[in-house]
Amino acid sequence: QAVVHFGMHGTEEWLPGQSLGNDRQSWSDELIGDLPNIYIYAANNPSESILAKRRGYGTIVSYNVPPYGRAGLYLELANLKDLVDEHRQGRVNNEMEESDDNDLKSAIWSSVLKSGIMKDIPLYLNPSDKGTLVESADLPEMLSTATFNDWLARLSDYLVELQARLFSSGLHVLGDEPSDKELMSFIEAYFGDKLEQHDPHEIIFAWRKEKKEGETENQLSGFLNFVGKLFDFTDQSEVDRPAITNDAYEILDLLSATTEEMDSVVQGLNGGNIPAAPGGDLLRDGPSVLPTGRNIHALDPYRMPSAGAWARGQRIAKELIRQHQEVNAGQFPETVAVTLWGLDAIKTRGESVAIALALVGAKPVKEGTGRIVRFDLVPLEELGRPRIDVLASLSGIFRDSFANIVDLLDDMFERAAAADETLEMNFVKKHASELSMQGVERPAARLFSNPPGDYGSMVNEVIGTGDWEDSESLGETWKSRNVFSYGRNEGGVQKSGTARPQVLEKLLESTERIVQEVDSVEYGLTDIQEYYANTGALKKAAENRKA
Repeated sequence: QAVVHFGMHGTEEWLPGQSLGNDRQSWSDELIGDLPNIYIYAANNPSESILAKRRGYGTIVSYNVPPYGRAGLYLELANLKDLVDEHRQGRVNNEMEESDDNDLKSAIWSSVLKSGIMKDIPLYLNPSDKGTLVESADLPEMLSTATFNDWLARLSDYLVELQARLFSSGLHVLGDEPSDKELMSFIEAYFGDKLEQHDPHEIIFAWRKEKKEGETENQLSGFLNFVGKLFDFTDQSEVDRPAITNDAYEILDLLSATTEEMDSVVQGLNGGNIPAAPGGDLLRDGPSVLPTGRNIHALDPYRMPSAGAWARGQRIAKELIRQHQEVNAGQFPETVAVTLWGLDAIKTRGESVAIALALVGAKPVKEGTGRIVRFDLVPLEELGRPRIDVLASLSGIFRDSFANIVDLLDDMFERAAAADETLEMNFVKKHASELSMQGVERPAARLFSNPPGDYGSMVNEVIGTGDWEDSESLGETWKSRNVFSYGRNEGGVQKSGTARPQVLEKLLESTERIVQEVDSVEYGLTDIQEYYANTGALKKAAENRKA
């Protein structure tokens, strides 16, 4: 007998018990026992597949993501784009009377209000003065033409970006080879603007033709090819193809191998070996994640954040601070809450960790082998601004999968709290000092998550049962489930999370910004309830302290 589990997120791997090394007190061990568990899992979610292996004894068989589509524009947004294009075209050709121009401006503004995108593309009478935000139903007469046209250009760019946004279109059928239309969606999404000089229809047609010819090649031509390679004769057809076509052919070959997904399920049921491969998605991680039908794994946690993730994290932190200062008279945020999820951390190679480090003013330090062994504080003279305190909200998977990162971050926060720096230039130290004066233990604790061996904020469950009165109560549900502090200074054992509600309360009171990097085009904010159940509920918990 065996279990074949279709689709990610089962039940047994999320039930209470040991996070590492199930014992007889772990529910998953009692439920699955020694029953073989062939677990068919999304290739782009190596983070949670680790939990399915570790706690659910799953043998993973990855499946490909659905084909991609473009969001496009519809209803009022489509009408708005037509109005914007009409106005801009009329200006270019000098074809509009002033009265027509005013009517068109009013129609554009009315459409923007109906679409509800004012917060994304705000209009100011004076762009340098954020107190001149236009919120009226009619455009003010004193609004200058130059200001309106500059805003209109930003609006046009916003609509183009919205129209071209990628999303998952439809469903993937396990073991099915993608159709030409689906292959084209993958190729267009992967290469983007690089395909401007190449027709994807022609690339796929030529690839299929070449593939068919290859399949019908007789033994003589195979022998001649072997001889050619033996004497270093180059296949001229390969050289004559543009590099982008060669790359596209490689991806098309790998995508067409999705038939191996079903083969691997059968192989697993026969007790055979399922080849291993890295998990991830084609757009971010490239062809290395293909073909699917593999037993996927993640990354080396001792090399996180990667150099690329570190560079991106610094840019995000800098932009976050800039945005806060822009609307707060140049003041720095004292505390920023950063959501750390296992899935995003794996796919981005640690971008969320890099954001937290950059906010505090710390950097990764590597040993000779390239492993990261410490997060060093950057001197204030070099940093050029105060150290910003961070409330790190860890998913249960991040907590369990990246114990080394949790320990390094905990050590870094302790050193930041004890640094020989003024409170005005070190908000970590400022808040830890205030807590210490109140007699609170471990005032530098900053890494909070669910109870040891347990997962989830329970906000989903509360909403599912309807057992809530208002959104404020959802914030308190999140807080009650995330008061457990983790890290090296909690005893060095993952099961040793300690409830520290006073520290969490202090951090929530001072939280002014919340950030979660979202890297995926497969999952949007409305696709997964975990966004509102975690980051959304965290935001509400912080707002409750300011009411």
